[in-house]
Amino acid sequence: MNKNIKLAVAGAVLALGATAANAGIIIPAGEWSVDLSGNVNAFYTQNRFTGGGVTDGLTAGANDGSSRSSSNITTGLLPNFLSLSASTRQNDLDTTWLISINPGGPSAAPLAGGSGSEFRQAYFTFGDKSWGSVKLGKDLGIYASDAILNDMTLLGVGAGGGNRSTSTTTLGRIGSGFMYADWKEQVAYTTPNFSGFQATVGVTQAWNTTAASSTYGLVSTGRGGASPAFEGKASYAFASGDSSGKIWVSGFSQKVQGAAAGETVAWAGDIGFNANLGAFGLTGYYYGGEGVGITAMLRNGYTSAGAKRDSDGGYIQATYTMPSKTKIGLAWGQSNLDLNSGESVTTLVKEQRLTTVGIYHPLTKHLNLVAEYNNAQASSTSNASQTVNNVSLGGILFF
Repeated sequence: MNKNIKLAVAGAVLALGATAANAGIIIPAGEWSVDLSGNVNAFYTQNRFTGGGVTDGLTAGANDGSSRSSSNITTGLLPNFLSLSASTRQNDLDTTWLISINPGGPSAAPLAGGSGSEFRQAYFTFGDKSWGSVKLGKDLGIYASDAILNDMTLLGVGAGGGNRSTSTTTLGRIGSGFMYADWKEQVAYTTPNFSGFQATVGVTQAWNTTAASSTYGLVSTGRGGASPAFEGKASYAFASGDSSGKIWVSGFSQKVQGAAAGETVAWAGDIGFNANLGAFGLTGYYYGGEGVGITAMLRNGYTSAGAKRDSDGGYIQATYTMPSKTKIGLAWGQSNLDLNSGESVTTLVKEQRLTTVGIYHPLTKHLNLVAEYNNAQASSTSNASQTVNNVSLGGILFF
């Protein structure tokens, strides 16, 4: 894939060292170099639900309090990607553009025609290695982007494989170790690479706050906040011999308006690292914030009266690559949402945890077979709990 394009697909390859093509289908077109690339993936999942009484948790499907099973054939955390991009250099500027189409896989009923498609990326960039680059358009968010790009479930299923209908993807580790960076309209500047150090700052579209049973913020108009959201990150990457790694920090801030409590500011910050020494890899991550909620940005971050809730979480992940190039991994993560002082105990989700054991085998240069076991648990502020155990088998093909 074009190195100027920061695809989530490319992030998945880098995160696990999975075998994939270095570029898609390159087509010279006059002054442009066109790149057609992406992935196709599918997984069979077998799921066991137990417990109930948790609202808006990632273990949705277990709320009836009984034990039951389900099986699905679905896409994983990555959607199917078909990305068309192009790059050129004119007037001492490197210019690129990218548009992606993301068709979903699962269907829950006859004559449904499959799930809907998404259009997660549509942006262009311009710049030069001497002063950096500017991006305008829709792409992966800046805050928490490294958390998801280093998550090994990006090549698999993670949580959410047991409740499939028309969704495009599963949840992976989203909501059980990090917030979802999501896909956002943005104007962003990235510095040149200074011997491994690089930073990105940008403004992104402000979003409404939402909740499972109540809402706070400008939801009726869809206008977002009084100002854009502000996001940024800084990282340092290093390599020496058979060792390599990356350390990063990122942050998010957005004004939120509501009739109940006027204007407040939701914010979050994180820190993480990824280190590789020979066949061993280790990733660690932590985040915390106020008003940002749990799982999706700004979801359940506020009470209906406009009071902010605190949240935090993180994950740890260890991998080992065998001589056969098969990678095995073990990961655990948790996200927490605290009630605001004075709130009553309810069924609202309080904690979400995910333990994953994964095996990722490069069958060919482009094709990776994947087997995962996931144990997802959620508990509410009233201490109700629910669990989903998931086994998934499938593969992901990059081109």
